[in-house]
Amino acid sequence: MKNSSINKNTCLQTLYNNPIIPVFYSEDAELTCEIMKACYNGGVRIFEYTQRGESAFEVFQILQKYKNENCPDLLLGIGSILDAANAAKYIAISADFIVSPIVKLEISEVCNKNGVLWIPGCATLTEINYAEMLGAELIKLFPGNILGPDFVKAALGPMPWLKLMPTGGVEPTEESLKKWFSAGVKSVGMGSQLLSKEMISNRDFKSLEELIVKCFVITSQFKK
Repeated sequence: MKNSSINKNTCLQTLYNNPIIPVFYSEDAELTCEIMKACYNGGVRIFEYTQRGESAFEVFQILQKYKNENCPDLLLGIGSILDAANAAKYIAISADFIVSPIVKLEISEVCNKNGVLWIPGCATLTEINYAEMLGAELIKLFPGNILGPDFVKAALGPMPWLKLMPTGGVEPTEESLKKWFSAGVKSVGMGSQLLSKEMISNRDFKSLEELIVKCFVITSQFKK
């Protein structure tokens, strides 16, 4: 089914090497392409577009074409996937990875069958353990603003092998990034904290690019 040449291990390694993952949704394909390009120019190599509206599938296809022409080594995945049918639909058009806010057997089966990285959302050690049993190699901590960096430290005590990625509650500041990466996360997902409404409404893509560069400099100091 899958047409992309990106395999799971390549995706994971790219993510660990470039641990800032923008998370974004808009029905405006042109705007989203511009945001994705600004993120790419700032050093992002993993971009998550979320399935939050009826236009998501069509916009994702436009993003794929734009990415192939303008950001050739960017990995583009789809988030907010809640069932196997949607996972399969996006895998068929070469989504590089699938992100879910939940752990679900049927989604894992589709991703595993096609060799696609699946990043499920978990909020407890029991959920994390179940996700691992289903083949997940990277866990999305969600909601990150509720769990916090202390949860990461606590979880890595009995389970030091975990690869964790919080989404929500991560800010593009030295204080926030230091807390999360010092706690032991492998990457972070950032939505509105990184892609602010003001920045988007002003189409201030240069400032977005500069902010991302700054975030990468900070994370390089603290990631383990």
